[in-house]
Amino acid sequence: MIFPLLALLAATQADTAPPPKQTSAQLAAAAPAAAWGAIDPGDLLLIEFADGGRAVVWLAGEFAPVHVANIRTIARSGWWGDASVYRVQDNYVTQWGDASEKKPPAAGITLDPPAEYEWAWGAHGRAVANPYRDAYARRTGFTASGWAVAGDGKAQWLPHCYGMVGVARNLAPDTGTGGDLYAVIGHAPRHLDRNIAIVGRVIDGMAALSALPRGTGGGLGLYEDPKQRVPIKRIVLVADLPAAERPTYQYLRPDAPVFAATLEARANRGGPFFTVPAGAVDLCNLMVPVRTVVGR
Repeated sequence: MIFPLLALLAATQADTAPPPKQTSAQLAAAAPAAAWGAIDPGDLLLIEFADGGRAVVWLAGEFAPVHVANIRTIARSGWWGDASVYRVQDNYVTQWGDASEKKPPAAGITLDPPAEYEWAWGAHGRAVANPYRDAYARRTGFTASGWAVAGDGKAQWLPHCYGMVGVARNLAPDTGTGGDLYAVIGHAPRHLDRNIAIVGRVIDGMAALSALPRGTGGGLGLYEDPKQRVPIKRIVLVADLPAAERPTYQYLRPDAPVFAATLEARANRGGPFFTVPAGAVDLCNLMVPVRTVVGR
């Protein structure tokens, strides 16, 4: 009689046990169509490498309008026709552009852009608050347009998280033109926040930038031998491609009800593997989900 009793007890427990906790990825995958917003192809920069690899950068034009305008002009001018990746510093950044630093700038760009490093809190619409603490900012959140922002209640800024793209520059007051860019490929260097213009985020093909051989030059990851540089085939705006060739992306809208559930799922992961909830999560682990739209 013991075995039937145990079986009955197990069945009862199974009936009353809470359902397995969904992961943030599962929640996003099940989100309704209305929870997703389209990314404008004019805000997408496609980088194609000579070896066939590619990456797509979502441009943050609302946060760095002058730098992003420069980037659009540079892309359309063909100035990056002989560009290359010339710096890959382990646990830090991959950088590309003019390795010689001698090429004249593209025509029509702003040569001395303003320091587009921070803005008044709420300048880009009321941010959806992040309920979890962050090590570098007293307040963090997400704009309705899909960007994670850090701030202090008075100012806000884009954080240097994995995959974010910034403008390489020389010593201040130089702010860079956008001709040379870098992507964060390691632990988030948040000490760079508000010191360099962030102009976008890699949303596809990150491996093409993060899996490159590391450089050794100058303690900065520079490729000492020019033969090590990774040639870039072209850099174009997706909006300038024929419609049939344009990749299409959407972001999970932070003002959609499901978004709060994805934050909670990342802060307090469940399932059989995680037994101790963290109760906190770094802003850089809360980047807004992006998906590729197939069949459009």
